[in-house]
Order: sequence, then C-alpha cells, then structure tokens
Amino acid sequence: MVELKKHNFENLFWLHFPDGKVRLATKNSDPGKKVYTERLVNVDGNEYRTFDPYKSKLAAAIRSDLQTFPFKEGVKVLYLGAASGTTVSHVSDIIGDNGEIYAVEFSPRSLRDLVTVAERRKNIIPILADARYPENYSFTVPQVDIVFEDVAQPFQTEILWLNAQTFLKKGGVFFIAVKARSIDVTTNPKIIFERVKKEILEYGLEILEEINLEQYEKDHMMFVGKKP
Repeated sequence: MVELKKHNFENLFWLHFPDGKVRLATKNSDPGKKVYTERLVNVDGNEYRTFDPYKSKLAAAIRSDLQTFPFKEGVKVLYLGAASGTTVSHVSDIIGDNGEIYAVEFSPRSLRDLVTVAERRKNIIPILADARYPENYSFTVPQVDIVFEDVAQPFQTEILWLNAQTFLKKGGVFFIAVKARSIDVTTNPKIIFERVKKEILEYGLEILEEINLEQYEKDHMMFVGKKP
C-alpha cells in the first residue's frame, strides 16, 4: 500500500512505496493521463503523478533542498523553454485552474506535443516564439508572479533579464536553469556559474538561492531570485 504525505510546499506530495522508495508527486488534474513516463498512483480515491527529478529541473531543485517555492494556487507563470510540457504539466497541477502558465517554446515539434497537453488542461497557454524576443508575445502575456527559464542557449542570462524586465512583477520570483555546456564547452562549469551569477546581479536582479543540480543533471545549476 502506498502512503501519501504532504510536502512542505503547496500542492506537492511524497509517495512512500512498500519497497521503501519515496517519490515526489503532484495530484493529477487530468486523471488517467500521463504526459511523459511518470507513474500514476491512486491513493484514497485521488490520482497522483510522480514528479521525476531526472526529467524536470524543477523537481531536481526540489530534491536538492530548494527553499523558495512561490508556485501555489492561482499564480501566473511565464515558462521559457516549455518543450513538450513535462515540468509545465506538474506546475499546472500545482497552480490549479485559477492559475495560468504562459508556456513559450521555439520548436514547432515540441509545441505540438505541448498543445496536446494544454488541450486537456485549463491553465496552459502554449506560445510558439523565441524567448530572446519577448516583444513578439507581449500582447499575449500579462504581468506574472514567476518567470521560469530552461533555455539551453549561450545568452541565458540576457533572456532572463529581457523577460523579467517585461513581464515579472515587482517582487516576483525567477528561476533559471543554467546548463554550463550550452554556454561554453571549453570552460570549467564553476567559472560559467560564477559568470552567470555576476551577470544576474549586474542586471539588477537579486539572487535568493543557488542550487547545484549535479545529482540529477550534469553541469547544471539553478539560480533562484527576485525582481526588486
């Protein structure tokens, strides 16, 4: 029998399996349907989806002792690099039908998969666009509470700043998943991370946390901060 326990963060849960394994999970807002390779588990008449840290950098950050978690019922999120909707779908579970996720993806192929997910959920707005040019979707995206960026490009920090400057509310929180090898394959990742940290601060943003994702994603760091 699987035991369910609430996480300290809103609308997150721990699933304790009989074999001793513990999995992070969200309550499935689209019962009976998977988005990727997650496991569906029924407990006390409700269905939960395992939130895989090897498939989601947000889950990886949570499993790596993330302390800042602004995702909750009703918030608005701008998600850059939404891909096929793996993490977006879990955020969708967390923020509920009164929340909104503006999911920006550059690849038409990935967007098609994302649209399939969005059609079955009320709070995901898929946007085919290049995150480097927020002016191209400024007519669609309102002011948001959270900007989450998972874009493997050399100019990740500039992309964050452009979007935070345009859409993030004052006091809003940002997440940026930095893949060192996408910025410079020849330089030590630690040097890359320090460079990114410096750039974030130079853009006038505050850093709240630095989460090393090495346990789940090689050469990755998550910076969490806010717009003053």
